[in-house]
Amino acid sequence: MSSQSPPIAELRRRAAGFATGPGPMTPVRYRVAGTRLELAAPRTVTLALVPLDEPLPPFRAGQFNMVWSFGVGEVAVSVSGDPSRTDTPLLHTVRSVGAVTASLCAAQPGDVVGLRGPFGTPWGVEDAAGGDVVFVGGGIGVAPLRSAIDAVLARRDAYGHVAVLIGARSPGDLLYPDEVESWSRRGDLQVEVTVDRAEGSWRGDVGVVTTLIPHIGGDPARTTAFVCGPEVMMRFVAAALVERGVPASRVRISMERNMKCGVAQCGHCQYGESFVCTDGPVFGWDRVGPHFRVVER
Repeated sequence: MSSQSPPIAELRRRAAGFATGPGPMTPVRYRVAGTRLELAAPRTVTLALVPLDEPLPPFRAGQFNMVWSFGVGEVAVSVSGDPSRTDTPLLHTVRSVGAVTASLCAAQPGDVVGLRGPFGTPWGVEDAAGGDVVFVGGGIGVAPLRSAIDAVLARRDAYGHVAVLIGARSPGDLLYPDEVESWSRRGDLQVEVTVDRAEGSWRGDVGVVTTLIPHIGGDPARTTAFVCGPEVMMRFVAAALVERGVPASRVRISMERNMKCGVAQCGHCQYGESFVCTDGPVFGWDRVGPHFRVVER
């Protein structure tokens, strides 16, 4: 008998025959209905997933699932689709940065993966109704924001001025370019995009995403901001928004930080007195802002 482990494709094939049951630690089998390559380097793929068993409960914008690659492991990934569309596949945008994410990015239509969830706190876009809204995304951070943008656009009349600010390293690193272009064509949505360095035919803004904040319309005092991206980016964006007059309690950030179990049992995601998987991943800046100034040792 060979001592080598079965290839990932074989483990996924076997998973299609496994029985799964209820419980927060038991994955539900989902079939990969389709894949879309978002970025070539680092490889970033959106997986469209449909249930083989009883589906997971509906998610709210900002929540995440634990996505399992059979034989490799699991990783926390925000659901990036429209929360109001329960008749469509679940969408998860995954960037290849390790063994699990590399395996998920290599998945093919027909493969089987496992999902647990949904977990965590939502963005709470409903709380922003009646006021102005700004979304600020950096790099892959646009993916967790997409479900919140979809939720706001589904009830566009309930909100005032809505702005979407996006930062990317280069034009080729811009996530969901077709969707960003579609948003830009809407007359009821302010869309601003900047890149760290211009390439090719780029004629847009160049600079960090905070340079877009002075462009925001609306009233800062009645604005709710949703921010996601690298931690250093979120720190500077949150500070700039508060300086502009947005209340710190209405600046919300999303952190997917070292989550392993999703139910606050393993302790990997502890952040100060909080667990990101259950107390987050969405936090108000008034709550977690002080922790961003603490130097890790």
